[in-house]
Amino acid sequence: MLFAVGGRWDVAALAWVFPVLLLAFSRRSGVWWGALWMWLAHVGAAVFWVWESAIGFNPVVVAGAAGLAAIQTVPFVADRLLVGRLRPWKAALVFPAGLAAGEFLITVLSPFGTAYGSLAVTQYDNLPLLQVVSVTGPYGVGFLVGWFASTVLRVRRWPSWRSGVVCGSALVAVLLAGGARLATDPGGGATVRVAGVSPSRAVTEAKRAAFEQLAGENVQFREAPAATTAPITDAVENDLLASTRREAAAGAKIVVWPEEAVRTQEAHADAVIAAAQDAARQSGVYLEFGLRVDSTAGSAHDRDEALLIDPSGAVLWTYQKAHPIPGSERFAPGDGRVPVADTPYGRIADVICYDADYPALMRVRADLMLVPSHDWREYGGAHTKKAALRAVENGYALVRQDESGVSTAFDSRGRVLATADWFSSDQQTVVAQLPVHGATTVYARIGDTFAWLCLAAVATLAVTALTRRRA
Repeated sequence: MLFAVGGRWDVAALAWVFPVLLLAFSRRSGVWWGALWMWLAHVGAAVFWVWESAIGFNPVVVAGAAGLAAIQTVPFVADRLLVGRLRPWKAALVFPAGLAAGEFLITVLSPFGTAYGSLAVTQYDNLPLLQVVSVTGPYGVGFLVGWFASTVLRVRRWPSWRSGVVCGSALVAVLLAGGARLATDPGGGATVRVAGVSPSRAVTEAKRAAFEQLAGENVQFREAPAATTAPITDAVENDLLASTRREAAAGAKIVVWPEEAVRTQEAHADAVIAAAQDAARQSGVYLEFGLRVDSTAGSAHDRDEALLIDPSGAVLWTYQKAHPIPGSERFAPGDGRVPVADTPYGRIADVICYDADYPALMRVRADLMLVPSHDWREYGGAHTKKAALRAVENGYALVRQDESGVSTAFDSRGRVLATADWFSSDQQTVVAQLPVHGATTVYARIGDTFAWLCLAAVATLAVTALTRRRA
């Protein structure tokens, strides 16, 4: 299980193996003793994920690990309590429905979204399988994994071979349908050249050195004199503006900067934005501008924003991050209304980094989703892969421009069109031709209906089992 948690060391096949072993252990153990071990196993997996992702331990993370593990334990307990009281075909549904329902509850009840606890992210490279999320959301993959585990334990006895045939046929059907969806992607339509740019390594390292010097002097950026902070801000913005002009000259019509690409004090924010407006107007591009504004009123009043500037220099929106990272980012969240603008290059939408870990938030009608981000070496690649699921779920192309991480452009099927690792290049630039028309998916229309059906199924099966004598 440690290598199927949505981290950088995931092995996709192990996501199908560990539930079989845990479920077998659960069925052989006493109900509550087995539940305790299931909970400890999931706590261990969560701790391992935090460690391998270099997130850092704090009270919120520790409490989150314990809480998520409790939710993940429920499907095993439900299986242990209910299977012996149900007819075989009903018993086969308890664990898969419970697993999918648990993943859904994690995204609804916890502040972690799909950052942890979703098996779908472990199958990132299996594109035919991943297409199922365009119907069920990410919870469909969890259901299939749970169904596989329950079936493996049942088909050990020859009279139960039919359940293996049914489950195997369903898995084959999902893979064939996913392959057909990939093969029939129309493509060949109108496209737009999109460029994602991040500050150069030299500029970024100089910025970090300046921040370390301020920290060494026990001076916060918000309180430092303008003579000290302005050169830091100007160096980063000028580097990004130069990259923007370069990509515009090469034919880009949309340019994306990362999250908090430019950091400025509140008093100078308007001047920083004005410079970006001039660049967009002069270059004739749509410019997505990641801005961090430090308020003199304290960190709770800071702003993590994304602005979209059109080729005339007008600011189409100023979007504030809706989901600050728990235990790390202290500023107030935005209202969670994802902005969308009609342009000659399709409907463009925008969220910021961690927002993309919330499927419901990302369920918007758009052709191109921009996701400015800011990660770190140990987690950047895994976090970008998770964002690919949102593209498949909703039928839009997605560009995740990530400073100190992996930047990638995906099409609406989850295929990688361009990628760049900040840690292996001096100048991180991602350029891709993206379709200007997305596709409408079943999931975009019906939302989390499949997840709600799984919750209803677990409740119904529980009532049925409790009103029937044990077999």
